[in-house]
Amino acid sequence: MIDSPLRFTPILVPKVWGGTRLASLGKNIPGDEQIGESWELADMPGDGPCSIVAEGHHAGTTLRELLNTNQTDIMGSVPLNAQDRFPLLIKFLDACENLSVQVHPDQQWASTHPDAYLKSEAWVVVDAAAGSRIWAGVVPGTTAASMHAALDSDTLTEVLEWRDAIVGASHNLPSGTCHALGKGVLVAEVQTTSDTTFRLWDWGRQGRTMHVDEALACINFDSPPPAEVPTPTIAADGTTDTILAETPWFIMRRLDAVQPATAKFPLSNAPAIIMCLHGSAHVTAIAGGTRLAPGTTLLLPAAMQEATLELGERCGLVIAVPRG
Repeated sequence: MIDSPLRFTPILVPKVWGGTRLASLGKNIPGDEQIGESWELADMPGDGPCSIVAEGHHAGTTLRELLNTNQTDIMGSVPLNAQDRFPLLIKFLDACENLSVQVHPDQQWASTHPDAYLKSEAWVVVDAAAGSRIWAGVVPGTTAASMHAALDSDTLTEVLEWRDAIVGASHNLPSGTCHALGKGVLVAEVQTTSDTTFRLWDWGRQGRTMHVDEALACINFDSPPPAEVPTPTIAADGTTDTILAETPWFIMRRLDAVQPATAKFPLSNAPAIIMCLHGSAHVTAIAGGTRLAPGTTLLLPAAMQEATLELGERCGLVIAVPRG
């Protein structure tokens, strides 16, 4: 039975907009290579990348192999996705430069385009340079025609909503949301298992393929305004538990402790992913425990049933649970 936390070797992905700040989260950045993403937990469609267990009894085994032999232990009652893959892709992103303005397809688009996969995501800002921004959504009244005109006149940012990047803030980006992560921002990301991205505009960079027609077809021009800041639940010991995103595919929450605290976390017949943003914590289960340092990500199999989280001073965790 797989009933203890699993840690995987990060998959480092070079990007033209990447940098070296992921080293601050314990990632082994090779030389001065521009690393934009650390895939903490991945089981991509087809022959795409798949995470490998980093330590313990299952070291060297891929997540896909574990799911082939122990799916119920890991997933409980939560099904795999339509491609028979683990349904979430977990990342840290370092935007040394602006990401392209982009959009991801919803299920309707993906169902009629065999090479595309639904992609819905949410971010938590881990670090942000002064004056950095996040673009998300379009200015009310924007249409495909007016956006195309803005592209032609190189004024696209005038029809995009934006907000300051604030450490600790969360951003839910459902499929169809036109968005871009701005220069100087480092985020933790929870998303559905897909790498389908349609680039609309790339800040004058040359050499990367744009997908204007696909992007305009996928953008939700009636997307609602940014959600209000979520209200946390505050425990007697000062620990806060905040639901950051609740989507059809996952629930993303944040657990913060000002002072050392202990919390019970039931798994409710589903797996959970824990990402440590800052501080330290220890996850304890019947079959063993694991320490969490900043940048560490753990998969808690459903067979654990319950975990005890021992939170250190000023510890911040993101917890993601896939939904069936």
